[in-house]
Amino acid sequence: MEAALYLIPCTLGDTPIDQVLPSYNTDVINGIRHFIVEEVRTARRFLRRVNHEFPIDDSVFYEMGKRSDANVYASFLKPISEGLPVGVISEAGCPAVADPGADIVAIAQRKGIRVVPLVGPNSMIMAVMASGLNGQSFAFNGYLPIDDSERAQKIKFLEQRAQREKQTQLFIETPYRNRKMFETLVCTLSPKTRMSIAAGITTQDEWIRTHTIAEWRKETLPDISKVPAIFLIL
Repeated sequence: MEAALYLIPCTLGDTPIDQVLPSYNTDVINGIRHFIVEEVRTARRFLRRVNHEFPIDDSVFYEMGKRSDANVYASFLKPISEGLPVGVISEAGCPAVADPGADIVAIAQRKGIRVVPLVGPNSMIMAVMASGLNGQSFAFNGYLPIDDSERAQKIKFLEQRAQREKQTQLFIETPYRNRKMFETLVCTLSPKTRMSIAAGITTQDEWIRTHTIAEWRKETLPDISKVPAIFLIL
């Protein structure tokens, strides 16, 4: 197996592996013993789901932690210089997309290391696909400010950008704040603005709806306080 940095997607929730990941990924994973991860416990659990007999005890895990350190991250790539493959595993979805794995990939690119992205679920792309909003031009804005007034200002800014550029604007929130985000959006956005909410993508809790804000004001939002969700406006 080639010594390279493999970006290994994982499921977005408690979804059967074979429903969202190709068998090729399993072949690649089975050939790796060095993994850069966000959290060792969840990475080990994912590997066991991919292959019950995966040799966890023979594997080495490098935890990224809460704060990036370029020197520490660079050391995680040392096995590649020794001819061994290294995998990056996110907590959910695709590594390096709204994910600290991006810092690892940046270092690998600067060092001229081959980076191999594997196929897997990406909630942002899937949300755009299912929204009916503009899929030709869209932007992911991460988390919005927590402060109420700052968040409202940011929402109006994104709405104006969406109107001006005809560009779908995506953003996320911590699940337990999803309800509050929804309430802020329906109070702040114009009645004709379209909004899509994509929650629990690929899981049994999957729920995706697109309405105008005027229509959303008449809707009852299901309980998504524990479900990862993406909000999209246009």
